[in-house]
Amino acid sequence: MTDKQFKKLKYYVIAITILFVVGFLLWEHLNGGIVSHHLMHHSDYPSISNWWGLLILPFLAWLSTVRIEKRLALQPSDAPVRAKILRFVLIGFFCMLVLSLVQSLSVIFGYGNVAMYLSLGLLVVGLFLPIYKAECIFGYVFGSIVFSGAIIPLIGILVIAGISWFSHVCIKPLVFRVIKAQPQ
Repeated sequence: MTDKQFKKLKYYVIAITILFVVGFLLWEHLNGGIVSHHLMHHSDYPSISNWWGLLILPFLAWLSTVRIEKRLALQPSDAPVRAKILRFVLIGFFCMLVLSLVQSLSVIFGYGNVAMYLSLGLLVVGLFLPIYKAECIFGYVFGSIVFSGAIIPLIGILVIAGISWFSHVCIKPLVFRVIKAQPQ
């Protein structure tokens, strides 16, 4: 994929995201009004409107495409290497999208424990896989906007992504340094 093709794809991703959010908000507006979600599902806590998705999701789409573009620019113009990077990007996006959809559906159907265990599993997986990448965060928030808005999943995934980042940037190099220093 050339740089020109990627820029075109970047605008398509952002436009599709905006159209999806606007369409969803329009559907909500026509079916009883824009929903607001309470933090931790307690009515005592402040509510957050789904209108925030109109800012958050296009920003995450833009951020993830910019980060992917920079990642591709750091690689040689070798087509197989770029294809491998794009494959990992798509896998990360769609895995997080499906995970957030399963979590949201499990909460809706009354299986809150499943959502909690999936979150804990995501935390453990984040120690080994880089779920702090922008495309993973975008996929997670995009998958859960219909069921719980954009802010609450964004807060949750940013906490888990922060732990994943710390694991990969701080702990993982330390572990490898200790293993390398071991006499054989």
